[in-house]
Amino acid sequence: MSHLPAANRYANPALYRRCGHSGLQLPQLSLGLWHNFGDVDDPANRRALILRAFDLGITHFDLANNYGPPPGSAETNFGRVLHADLAAYRDELIISSKAGYDMWPGPYGEWGSRKYVLASLDQSLKRLQLDYVDIFYSHRPDPLTPLEETMGALAHAVRSGKALYVGLSNYNPEQTARAAKILRELGTPCLIHQPKYHMFERTAEHGLLDVLTQEGIGCIPFCPLAQGLLTNRYLGGIPADSRAAHDPRFLKPEHITEAKVGQIRELDTLAQKRGQSLAQMALAWVLRHPTVTTALIGASKVSQIEDNLGALKNLQFSPEELATIERILAA
Repeated sequence: MSHLPAANRYANPALYRRCGHSGLQLPQLSLGLWHNFGDVDDPANRRALILRAFDLGITHFDLANNYGPPPGSAETNFGRVLHADLAAYRDELIISSKAGYDMWPGPYGEWGSRKYVLASLDQSLKRLQLDYVDIFYSHRPDPLTPLEETMGALAHAVRSGKALYVGLSNYNPEQTARAAKILRELGTPCLIHQPKYHMFERTAEHGLLDVLTQEGIGCIPFCPLAQGLLTNRYLGGIPADSRAAHDPRFLKPEHITEAKVGQIRELDTLAQKRGQSLAQMALAWVLRHPTVTTALIGASKVSQIEDNLGALKNLQFSPEELATIERILAA
């Protein structure tokens, strides 16, 4: 039996922001399926996360060809939930995928060639059980493939009806400006850029956000909670069920130093003064920038999605609060 979504899922129109200079609106929080949606994860929990997000008005679900593990399984698993529970609501959803990282053996299984990008999109659509994705990204720049070829493949994806919009991820400011120019000339403007951006990783502030503003491209930061560091999970050490404890590929225990924990404690104190959890304040801090359309959250529990949405109740920072954050981060 398919899922019956909450009747009040669109009760808060302020949840949505326009993406760059486009006509597309996205929820200020989008659900990423990088972790917790692979074959190794609990199917019932995967389904609960997706359906609860939609019930709360989160209409954007972000995937990539290599998400899992194993690679491809997040798309397959999302496709199953979509087909079984949300097929009738496809036109209410924004579904994105990406191509760029290693996906299959041989010279055509990664990077940015036209061969790989378009073959990857076809494979993603089969796994997702879809005719098209709403947003299709180049997941990373290819140092050996001409940018014109990769951007041409993205534009072809739109012309062929297999994607509605295109985006970039992990491109630096110069690459982004060049790519945006090529896409504009091809008649397929770049909709959105997905960089890593959080309080401890601010490279995006060194030119990229300026380029996105100038080009009218929306921004969707990934890892806005620094893989869980910008939550209260590590204030008392490394929990046994945390990402650092059981999957140190992306957050290593040695990165959780006493100095870092000291910063997190100070940030948590400020968040409490604002009436927020640390995670809520960290999301609000990312969303404070006018070029940021939406922040990409991950979740292993439904309660995390619900708590994260509380960030939208207070997105304003006083000059004093911003100065305090800068002092803490500079320590």
